[in-house]
Amino acid sequence: MIKLWVLIFLFGLANTSHADTVYLKNGRDIEGIIKTEDNDIVELEVSGGTIKFRKSEIERTEKSTLEESNLIQQDWQSQKIEMQKKIEMQKIEEEAKPKAIEFSKDKQGMVINAVLNKKINASLVLDTGASLVVVSKDIAKKLGVDLDNAKPDSEMMLADGRKIKAKYITLDSVKVENVEAQNIDAAIMLDDTADIGFGDGLLGISFLKKFNFKVDQKENKLILEKF
Repeated sequence: MIKLWVLIFLFGLANTSHADTVYLKNGRDIEGIIKTEDNDIVELEVSGGTIKFRKSEIERTEKSTLEESNLIQQDWQSQKIEMQKKIEMQKIEEEAKPKAIEFSKDKQGMVINAVLNKKINASLVLDTGASLVVVSKDIAKKLGVDLDNAKPDSEMMLADGRKIKAKYITLDSVKVENVEAQNIDAAIMLDDTADIGFGDGLLGISFLKKFNFKVDQKENKLILEKF
């Protein structure tokens, strides 16, 4: 019976966390919850993690009540929630700021590097006159589109008046630098487009309409701002 009582007592101690204050020999004192303690080390849980002290550094420790321990834990939880709110607000504010996306110029036009569906890199020509994002057959293959069974469901008119067959798709995401939009209407050019000069495709209005946008030709930048 005595052994059983001792085991129950020790088990109770092991599962009871009290708010404690550790007074250090350098004059500092730190409040937290002592999690473990042996002959050499005291491990103190604080709001941001745990701190280990050698007993040789400690002047003394003071135990607090269980009620005080609970209050400290509630305070830590409140601090954590408040910090999470601040981080979320900072994220929202950062995302709302206008982003300047650099583009290069070549014979094709204004070229922007994009990532499609979070996995495929593509060099897209910025075209504010194109109603959709347009991708080449090569890019479509990399995206996993089964072109052997892809039947054209529309026609696209090129700047020179030619019409080419196309297939509508929806891209899960289009990302340029650190700016991303989801569920973007797009088209695959199914005809031979080697002479068109689009490269991997076009960055059209179906992406740009997700933002307030401005093209700065002087600085070679596309300015995107979320609504």
